[in-house]
Amino acid sequence: MTEQELQQRRREKWRLDGQPARTLEDARAFIESVGFCLMYPLPAAEAKGLRLIVPTFVGAYVGDAEKLPTRQHAFRDLRAQEATELMVRLLRDRSAYEAPLFGETTLLVAATVFSYFYALVGDRTTKHDRSDRNLSPLAHDLLDAVRREGPVSKPRLREVLGGEPSSAALDRALSELWSRLRITRVDYNPREGAFWDLLHRWSPEAVNEGMHLSTAEALSALVSKYLDCVVAADPKEVEDFFSSVVPRSKVKESVNALLASREVSFVNVGHRALLQVTPARTATRPRESRRIKRIG
Repeated sequence: MTEQELQQRRREKWRLDGQPARTLEDARAFIESVGFCLMYPLPAAEAKGLRLIVPTFVGAYVGDAEKLPTRQHAFRDLRAQEATELMVRLLRDRSAYEAPLFGETTLLVAATVFSYFYALVGDRTTKHDRSDRNLSPLAHDLLDAVRREGPVSKPRLREVLGGEPSSAALDRALSELWSRLRITRVDYNPREGAFWDLLHRWSPEAVNEGMHLSTAEALSALVSKYLDCVVAADPKEVEDFFSSVVPRSKVKESVNALLASREVSFVNVGHRALLQVTPARTATRPRESRRIKRIG
């Protein structure tokens, strides 16, 4: 495979070849095909030196990679507004979920992949114990409020909490809960903003499955799906993508296990040796096919 062929295959898979995903059906097909994507391109300053090879939802909506808006400029870009409306429709019908990646960066995760992601990021219990010191007092109060009121908007949460927390304080507490996948955004409207609900109430089956998956099993499936998404990648690129949710040493172990089982192999792309899902012509491909089919 040449570098040009790799880029062309990515463009086709990521809907950057003039075949945009504008309908709900197309959006579902896109997110199921790639497994996960960023909402907007990540500026180099936010990437913090990481080489993040991953598609974007706004790119798939536009059908091109040129001059795409970033999160900071999305509010004044009509394409970004329309793409957001389509993304929210995916959230509403549980075809996709939002998950944290590198702080404020949002990763959109396909429903068939989400339980694996939850196994890496989410809590292993859905019980709310206020003695949990990993959460701030305000986050505990918010979790109780979402449990009683959800799906609920931030303005309503402020009313429930007596109107005292500042907007910034509420955002920090919501981020605390979201970073552990205790809550999830389930809707949005321009007047009230995002609506939040308990993730285990919104999607109990996905949460229950994720709670019973081992970290090794989940990471192995996600690494395979990631390589399917990007066609081929350098081992460091794989580590960079998952480094915000698991230690790099775990990613290396997962890659080595997949190589040992021949579910993943190396392919020469120009002067680089990149990882890819082992092509179907090998004897080990049927096993990998079942895995990829299972997670979309």
